Amino acid sequence: MLVKRVDSSGLTKPDDWIATCAQAEAVVPDAAAGFFRDQFEWARVGDGKAFATGYYEPEIAGARIRKPGFETPIYALPADLVRCTRPDGTPGRGRVDPVTLACLPFFTRAEIEDGALAGRGLEIAWAADPVALFFVEVQGSGRIRLADGSMMRIGYAGQNGYPYTAIGRLLRERGVLPPGGATMQGIVAWIAAHPNEGKALLRENASYVFFRELTGTGPLGALAVPVTPHASVAADPAFIPLGAPVFLALDRPEASGLWVAQDTGGAIKGSNRVDTFWGAGPDAERIAGGMAANGAALLLLPKGTVERAHAGR
Repeated sequence: MLVKRVDSSGLTKPDDWIATCAQAEAVVPDAAAGFFRDQFEWARVGDGKAFATGYYEPEIAGARIRKPGFETPIYALPADLVRCTRPDGTPGRGRVDPVTLACLPFFTRAEIEDGALAGRGLEIAWAADPVALFFVEVQGSGRIRLADGSMMRIGYAGQNGYPYTAIGRLLRERGVLPPGGATMQGIVAWIAAHPNEGKALLRENASYVFFRELTGTGPLGALAVPVTPHASVAADPAFIPLGAPVFLALDRPEASGLWVAQDTGGAIKGSNRVDTFWGAGPDAERIAGGMAANGAALLLLPKGTVERAHAGR
């Protein structure tokens, strides 16, 4: 992928990776440490101060058809959600008015929950718990446990064009949850104890994620390949080349070490902001839900690129 993609960060060019990727294919596990030590330059972006969160593949109860107890729709990407030029001249996601041809904002989370997309045949499944589905949206993928015990895997297909609002941050700013208490588990517990206020809180995040059914071995990252637990991170491609190794030295030992930037996220913005992937299951949920690590990040780039980047900037 690295030899075919345009690097949005501007740090590398596709040709920079050809030799390194060719050598990587021949590396045996016992020689991996030497390969990363000898074949790369290590670079710091900005001050190098990193902040890492975690994500995982949640599992929720659901059904392929609507029935009692499964009333929350899981929507596919609507065909009329397109990229268009807004009245202020900026590009973005929206819908085109059929009469004026103006680019209008797409429906918000509240409008979608109130039925803006109902009756259009976009439902790919139905969830038992709307709060659980909300956190599948936050993670970007998930597993739906069906009544017969089988699993349906869903992955990110698109988003309605509104910026992501972190509800944990809102709860901290309002003093509802204490510093360090706005973990996923803490947020879920608060919503369960305050269902009406919780529903209103979720709607403050106007962003809404659409899904598609997946058939592969794991959730797909931004490179259209499955992400790997304990190895893949989401990063901001404006600063970190997708596909590049990233070394993290953090105050959470389990998140320290070598990772590969294979994904992106609506809340993952900035030079050293990463989201570590932990897989599926209770341990993955516990680690990812409570992950908030600080430390340093270093990029591993093909030799010669760092000097060129300095000269260009």
